[in-house]
Parts: sequence; structure tokens; C-alpha cells
Amino acid sequence: MTRILVVEDSPDLAFGLRTNLEIEGYDIRVAGDGYTALREFDDFRPDLVVLDLMIPELNGYGVLQTLRERGSSVPVLILSATAEETAKIRGFRLGADDFVTKPFSVLELLARIEALLRRAGSAKAGTLEAGDLNHLRFGSNEIDLTSRRVYRHGKLVDLSPKAYDLMIALMNRRGGVVRREDLLREVWGHRREISTRTVDAHVVELRRELEDDAANPHHFLTVRKAGYRFQL
Repeated sequence: MTRILVVEDSPDLAFGLRTNLEIEGYDIRVAGDGYTALREFDDFRPDLVVLDLMIPELNGYGVLQTLRERGSSVPVLILSATAEETAKIRGFRLGADDFVTKPFSVLELLARIEALLRRAGSAKAGTLEAGDLNHLRFGSNEIDLTSRRVYRHGKLVDLSPKAYDLMIALMNRRGGVVRREDLLREVWGHRREISTRTVDAHVVELRRELEDDAANPHHFLTVRKAGYRFQL
């Protein structure tokens, strides 16, 4: 049974989320504050986390940052009472996979959860081995997250630092489409002298170094009029 950790300090909302998710067949555990959430995460080992931002003790940003610093790639869906762009950008920069604003449709939330779980299921094939959180693999490529080194067919690839950061940013979205503007903000920061063509140039580098056929890429895909996405 798929396990979901719900981190929400409102008893009524937590009850509603638990009830609806259990009806859908998920195994649910609820935490009402940040530190309890981290303990439950270690004990419950969820497949997905639904995380409210404004929780006591340690807020949602702190929980998310801690999970990612530990090396966890478990999908995290943020719930927030604010729709401000700065909140969304901060969440995504810390490694969130989706962002839903309160009040929300239960049907939409369920659909987003299902989509994240599907992506995570596909991404598991990219993990080097169970429990090894510092290595990823896709195709003939192997990534050592600790040393920031990338190997292809066992040989070290000379990726530029920004191409590496771009690769990780795309992989963290687990198949989601990312706009060039969002990649610019995440990888290069708010620098006006950097254009979206810079993103395109680094995608070309990733394809040249990591694809079997750079002209017909399988992993680093262009989504016309939208941006880029990564697939295994």
C-alpha cells in the first residue's frame, strides 16, 4: 500500500485529508508540527509527503530543506494559504515537486498526488541502488551527487558546473515541464545579463555529453513553446 505522510496542524483539514486519501486506498500518517514530521518520516518511510508550510516548531520550508539535505528524493507536495510567487519559488528551490494553494479542490489534489507518484515510480529506475541516496543513474550515465561528478559508460564526463546544475534542476522535476525563465532563476539567479539562450546552450551541452544521439535526444527533451523536461 502506498504510504503518504500528511503534515498539517489544522485538525479539521488533517482529518479531511486523511479521510479522502484513505478512501482512495492510501496508507496515511499525520504529523502536526515540523519536528514530529521528521520523526514520522524516518519511522513511516512514506512514498510521498503532503506538507503545509505554516506549521509549528519547524515550518514547512525547514522540513523540506532537511529532507533534501539528507538526500531524500521522496516527492513533496506543498500546501500553502498564500499564492505569492516568492513562496512558490522558494519551495521549488528547496526541492518541492508541486505546490497547491488553499482552498483547493480535493479532486485536483488527488490528481496531483497520483501524477507525482507515477513520476516517482518511473524515477526509481534511475536510482543506482536501493538506499544509496548519493548516486543516480539514467541510461548509460551515472551521477555522484556528493562529488558532483558524472560518468558515461564508466568514464568521467567533463560537464561545466552550470550544465550540471541545470541537469539536476530538470531531474528534480521528475518529468515535469520547466520554463526557461524558471531554469534561469533557479540555476543562474536573477541576473539580467543572462538570456534564455544560455539555457538552450547548456541543454545542447547536456545532449552532446549524455545522450546516445544528441540530434534525437531521449532524456533532455524540448517541449515546444513551454520549456524543457527530463525523462528516464
